[in-house]
Amino acid sequence: MDNQYVVGWGTLMLINAGIAQGKNRSGFNWFLLSLFLGPIATLILVLVDKK
Repeated sequence: MDNQYVVGWGTLMLINAGIAQGKNRSGFNWFLLSLFLGPIATLILVLVDKK
């Protein structure tokens, strides 16, 4: 697996956790969910309303 791919995916996971916490959602849960969904999780987070 390409090292840059792993670093990029990990960074996206951290960004999603930060977005989730900013919307009063569980950062850890979204961090783990981002491991599997990646950019789709980002799109979901951007579209959902603040809790």
